[in-house]
Amino acid sequence: MNASPGALTLTKKTHSCVRIEKEGRVLVIDPGGFSEDDAALGADIVLVTHEHPDHFNEARLRAGLEANPAAEIWTLRSVAEQLSAAFPGRVHTVGDGDAFSAAGFDVTVHGELHAVIHPDIPRITNVGFLVDGSVFHPGDALTVPDRPVDTLLLPVMAPWSKISEVIDYVREVEPRRAIDVHDALLTDLARPIYDHQIGALGGADHGRLAPGGTTEL
Repeated sequence: MNASPGALTLTKKTHSCVRIEKEGRVLVIDPGGFSEDDAALGADIVLVTHEHPDHFNEARLRAGLEANPAAEIWTLRSVAEQLSAAFPGRVHTVGDGDAFSAAGFDVTVHGELHAVIHPDIPRITNVGFLVDGSVFHPGDALTVPDRPVDTLLLPVMAPWSKISEVIDYVREVEPRRAIDVHDALLTDLARPIYDHQIGALGGADHGRLAPGGTTEL
């Protein structure tokens, strides 16, 4: 069955990377070092939430931009500075409160800082992206956008979080559904525990996709 006009199709890639398609256009978020080598290939737009290597991999981004000379990147300054010289005019710096449209997608930017890993580790910048007023990817933060979210891409397991914080984050955002990302370090033994607790206590439909899995939004 063909998707209805304007409908979004989400494909989960490994860890925190996702691919969103609409009417033949492709948006990719966070093709990092844990994601597939071709994670950014075919993208019209690439969004990068922050500079950590599991979210930002320069080789993957370069491959995507070289394969499609019309592809562009939107990201925060710390990432943009590493790419803008090689791709003049194609790397755009954004921050909290910004909004832009590209390749048929409308994107708003939310948040400023990475979650606290440890008080002794300086916090870096981090932004989240809300795509078409529907799908929110927070990067490595528990940012709550100032508008409704239909699908929350939930950073389910990280060195900077515990499951009670993940559950409370779903409750605070109040999405219709949450789909796990940031899950490469979550073992198969732990997954049923996370599935049960988040599903029972989060207050939203909760699911996960294997890498390569696809769902209509």
